[in-house]
Amino acid sequence: MSGGGEGDTLEFTPTWVVAAVCTVIVAISLAAERLIHYTGKYLKKKNQKPLYEALQKVKEELMLLGFISLLLTVLQSSIVKICVPKDVVMHLLPCSLSEAPSHASPESQHHRRLLAEEEAAAAGGYCTAKHMVPLLSLEALHHLHIFIFVLAIVHVTFSLLTVVFGGSKIRQWKHWEDSIAKANYETAHVLKPRVTHVQQHDFIRDRFVGMGKRSAIFGWVHSFFKQFYGSVSKSDYAALRLGFIMTHCKQNPKFNFHKYMIRALEDDFKTVVGISWYLWVFVVIFLFLNVNGWHTYFWIAFIPFVLLIAVGTKLEHVIIQLAHEVAEKHVAIEGELVVQPSDDHFWFKHPQIVLVLIHFILFQNAFEIAFFFWILVQYGFNSCIMGQVGFIVPRLVIGVIIQVLCSYSTLPLYALVTQMGTHFKKSIFDEHIQVGLLGWASKAKMKRGLKAATDAGTSIEGSTVRLQVSGINQKETTPT
Repeated sequence: MSGGGEGDTLEFTPTWVVAAVCTVIVAISLAAERLIHYTGKYLKKKNQKPLYEALQKVKEELMLLGFISLLLTVLQSSIVKICVPKDVVMHLLPCSLSEAPSHASPESQHHRRLLAEEEAAAAGGYCTAKHMVPLLSLEALHHLHIFIFVLAIVHVTFSLLTVVFGGSKIRQWKHWEDSIAKANYETAHVLKPRVTHVQQHDFIRDRFVGMGKRSAIFGWVHSFFKQFYGSVSKSDYAALRLGFIMTHCKQNPKFNFHKYMIRALEDDFKTVVGISWYLWVFVVIFLFLNVNGWHTYFWIAFIPFVLLIAVGTKLEHVIIQLAHEVAEKHVAIEGELVVQPSDDHFWFKHPQIVLVLIHFILFQNAFEIAFFFWILVQYGFNSCIMGQVGFIVPRLVIGVIIQVLCSYSTLPLYALVTQMGTHFKKSIFDEHIQVGLLGWASKAKMKRGLKAATDAGTSIEGSTVRLQVSGINQKETTPT
């Protein structure tokens, strides 16, 4: 089997060819999705509600994955007719040509012969007549099609698992919310005057006294290890909860912070389940770098792991910073200890960056696992793309660690700590309250418009009456 020949698999197709074809397909698909999106906004702006709702229904049904599948089916006959010199497709191969199997099974030979015949029929012998080879074989295109499908399925599955397991961890904090609320609204507790000694407060004692107080470096080290065990304690939850309530809803001390946090998390992870354009860029880069001997699939597995550790460390350090701010300013406080939420504690003063990184981490980890199982099913464990066992096992272990750590530590940290930004999220309102507010605003706007129209009509009528009266008076005073 030679590179670029008819019936070649992705094992012996140049990486730049695979990356280029994938880029074109994804670009067309994303452009179609954006066109539908902006058409919907236009129809909504023009108050074409029935058409807008119909378009939204089409958008839901026309998933990006389905469109890519359809596009691949439509374009396959055109792609295999793109002919290039054989020397062009001899570079940047995922597998060395010397690793091509010389003795294939009878079933494999029969399968490849059928594919070759199908491809020859599709291309009409066009490339062969020119002593050239197809840019991408029909078999390689089929395999790429399958891989995109598997990637999307694995990413959605892993994202949902992360939300389910992480959400179960967060829901365990509900008894903290209930106990804090009960303690806060006991009459004797409320009326009792208190002076809180900052250094004796559980939150400060856990997050400020010790290593974090002696050195900023020790504070980061403490944050690094804290994410692996008891990442959030009850004192952390109580302090951050109170800081949020006193900053954003001081007039409602009975505010259910836990319920709000769950709603905000669910709202955020509607984005995480999707596959954004920058994630497809990563796929294209990986496919391009998957060159024989580079072991890209192994080294790239460390990227989500390192990012996940960095995100967890940063979120833990935000809690330490909040504790430092209070402990450095006060020795004793009358009443409860209150931390001050601020965007300054986050990277580039944008808490949203954390969600983008978690999105990328989950997708990249899903990509690694999807790529492994796709190779295993499509080409077998001994495929040259699969690599040596010494590279495979660490990759799988890292993938499992990422999934577990993100579900039980990083995601709960994200749900709690990102509420310590300067602004709260719209999820602070229940969905029906949001709808009610929008309806109220619309009715108020309509009433203002009617009132203005009524006032204008009254003004016109008054002017008309005055003109009529003036005309009558003029007639009465005019000499005959």
